[in-house]
Amino acid sequence: MSRALTAAGIACTFVLSSAPAFSQGKGPGGYPMKPIRFLVPFAPGGTTDLIARLVSQRLGEELGQQLVVDNRGGAGGTIAAEIVARSAGDGYTLKMNHQGMTFNATLYPKLPFDTARAFASIGMVGVTPNVMVVNTAVPAKTVNEFVALAKKNPSIPFGSGGMGSSAHLAVELFMIQTGIKLLHIPYKGAGPALADTVSGQVQMMIATLPAASGHLRAGKLRPLGMSGLKRSPAFPEIPTIAESGVPKYDYDTWYAIFGPASLPRPMVTWLNQTMNRVLVEPDLRKRLADTGLEVETSTPEQLQKVVVDEIARWGKLIREAGIRVE
Repeated sequence: MSRALTAAGIACTFVLSSAPAFSQGKGPGGYPMKPIRFLVPFAPGGTTDLIARLVSQRLGEELGQQLVVDNRGGAGGTIAAEIVARSAGDGYTLKMNHQGMTFNATLYPKLPFDTARAFASIGMVGVTPNVMVVNTAVPAKTVNEFVALAKKNPSIPFGSGGMGSSAHLAVELFMIQTGIKLLHIPYKGAGPALADTVSGQVQMMIATLPAASGHLRAGKLRPLGMSGLKRSPAFPEIPTIAESGVPKYDYDTWYAIFGPASLPRPMVTWLNQTMNRVLVEPDLRKRLADTGLEVETSTPEQLQKVVVDEIARWGKLIREAGIRVE
């Protein structure tokens, strides 16, 4: 994902300096004049929910109206997505989503909307690194050692938050690039899957850093590699999977804000300006960093390109792996 946003800083500076300016907290037509519904397509307590609540608090202050977080989980996030896709383009229904929305374009072939066209891409919030972890009883201390172990034992179980979830596809990508086979054990959420990795019911998982960090610090899980192309400042001693023998492996989880496709362009631009302004504030940036999220802003155009590119990328992987959601 980061490759698609290499020029984000330059482009965002241009947008902020050249787009029409509105008085602080006042958008086109006096928007917003009432609270904004801010959908999170997952249950409370997860990484997406946590990030959404931190961002919504500060963004609401800047907009002059509260962003009311509305958790609408279910069907891999497609329930909340449909609510947003069908909502009026008045700016009072927005959503926070991670890249799972691009998986769903292939996983759910009968979606009542076109993921690439149904949403106005407002802006990127940031990226959460993921980490490959194993139960401490697993006799592998590096990625290469784990690959060698899996080649001898192709039934090592790994956990995920469900069929087609972010944690599932992260491991599918790893299996394709290493040529190994593992046994997928889907759970009804990443939290239970991670708990069973700690207890040894499953042996491996690629989990978000915010979810895994406490277990890592307590020595309850062994880290093998970070999933992105760079090491995490929070755990600089953990090498990346790419530098550990799988050079093409690159998997981060991005988070962004969207509205319905009918959202007027001046409103999209103004919302992008406003969120980019608050995301670079040191206090909010630090609070998000404490969760494991690295702030990475974008223009609406850059985010839309990421969405389109990710639909193609993950659609290919899902079809190759034969993943189906019943």
